[in-house]
Amino acid sequence: MTSSSISMSSNKGNNRVIPFAVHVVRGRWFSLFASFLIMAGAGATYLFGVYSRDIKSSLGYDQTTLNLLGFFKDLGANVGVLSGLIAEIAPTWLVLLIGAAFNFGGYFMIWLAVTGKIAKPKVWMMCVYICVGANSQNFANTGALVTSVRNFPESRGSLIGLLKGFTGLSGAILTQIYLAVYGNDSKSLILLIAWLPAALSVVFVYVIREMKIVRQPNQLSVFYHFLLVSILLALFLMVMTILEKAVAFSQGAYAASATVACAMLFFPLLIAIKQELLLWRQKNHPVVISSPTISIEKSIEIEPKKASEAQSSTTLWYQNIFNKPERGEDYTILQALLSTDMLILFLATFCGLGSSLTAVDNLGQIGESLGYPTKTTKSFVSLLSIWNFFGRIFAGFVSETLLVKYKFPRTLMMTLVLLLSCIGHLLIAFPFRGSVYIASIIIGFSFGAQLPLLFTIISELFGLKYYSTLFNCGQLASPLGSYTLNVRVTGPLYDREALKDLARRGMTRSSVKELTCIGNQCYRLPFIILASITFFGAVASLLLVARTREFYRSDIYKKFRDAAEANDDTEVTLPTSNKTTSK
Repeated sequence: MTSSSISMSSNKGNNRVIPFAVHVVRGRWFSLFASFLIMAGAGATYLFGVYSRDIKSSLGYDQTTLNLLGFFKDLGANVGVLSGLIAEIAPTWLVLLIGAAFNFGGYFMIWLAVTGKIAKPKVWMMCVYICVGANSQNFANTGALVTSVRNFPESRGSLIGLLKGFTGLSGAILTQIYLAVYGNDSKSLILLIAWLPAALSVVFVYVIREMKIVRQPNQLSVFYHFLLVSILLALFLMVMTILEKAVAFSQGAYAASATVACAMLFFPLLIAIKQELLLWRQKNHPVVISSPTISIEKSIEIEPKKASEAQSSTTLWYQNIFNKPERGEDYTILQALLSTDMLILFLATFCGLGSSLTAVDNLGQIGESLGYPTKTTKSFVSLLSIWNFFGRIFAGFVSETLLVKYKFPRTLMMTLVLLLSCIGHLLIAFPFRGSVYIASIIIGFSFGAQLPLLFTIISELFGLKYYSTLFNCGQLASPLGSYTLNVRVTGPLYDREALKDLARRGMTRSSVKELTCIGNQCYRLPFIILASITFFGAVASLLLVARTREFYRSDIYKKFRDAAEANDDTEVTLPTSNKTTSK
């Protein structure tokens, strides 16, 4: 048993008032706003369908080679183990700076290659460039998302939905900006996604940091205010996408649209400043107690459980790999990776996200094969980006509400989302007039919903201690699924149909620069396969539902509420004293 004595005295003269501007910049709400901006620039990988045609035509690639680039893009975007491990030992600002360097270096080299400013790179060099550029997304996720979850652990479902929602909107936001700045030049889009996300990370590099967990009575309502702003932004972007398809916009109209979008993107700053003002007033206008000295005796007992944990800390690292704690406690990295829950989640992610990424990467060629004009194909990508956002906020806020009110397992929500994704794949396999519009909405929604669910489930089942590494390990299934289903299945099947089309026209592969397939048959078999594999992933996720049903019936956030209340108890609203005694 140990004891401590804390003495506090009134000190009216020495109470230093922190300037409000400094308080705002140091505050957790401003940190969250900065995280929104960084995540809003971290979705460049979702624009691959817009500029992939430029890569294919400029460098003379066939569809299989283009899909190989798409795989390395997905590999870089989802293999975040490096960023996770760096975050375990390095400060957040270093993680964000490394991500900014990766982003600019990778995409800038691609822009130089596509515009012919450097000699045509070898295929493996282009794969490295796009892998490095896409990998920057993991550093943004690790720096902004993981830090925010640790700052707001009780609202992690809603928070992850919001943050990943802004990433989902990133494609539409960047599209508006590039139309305003560069006009309808998709090659310049590559340059934009090289410098803008990197600049955002550099500007806010010292703002985003982990802070002490505290409770704020109106915290959930603040998140709903953020949600309302983000929905209005998404609706505005969707309206502008439809109008840009129906009406010929001038450069000035594009500039006006981009200005409104950016203004709405910065509106959460006002909400953050309002919350920081409330906290600043509480902190700098405390209740003064007339008693000159207060002495508090506090006894701290080491609970038997904690004592046993302290004794077991000397156990060799490999001896507890299969001696796992209860769900919701802090797993070690190996305990989590070798658990049955993680293996089932990995399989469902392999099927679901792998199929969805394949659809996203081929969306430009899908529109082309079905005879849609280039401008309409870009509308598909923007619609997918916007509904990607709606899927993410739906998965975050709705799953959180259902969990808190009805103990509805988040794992069951994952199953339902995968079943919905099957419908989108079938609409591409068996197209009809306008079906790609519906398919892009369904696939965008389901693809967006899977990521927040995956990240939140990992944080709930395996704890937050090694979350920066575990959530990056969990999404490794996504690039593996993309490589298998995109490079090894969809690409070769597409090229086979394209060669048949050439043969019917009496042409050979050597007589054309770009191998293109036109017709409903181009993607029929690949997307029947994708729908079947996604359905298998949904069935697999039902096993996880059965395994975790008791866990989700319990109060899974109780320990975080207790920690927040303990922090609230230790925060003194009295003026600070220089006098301290201890026993």
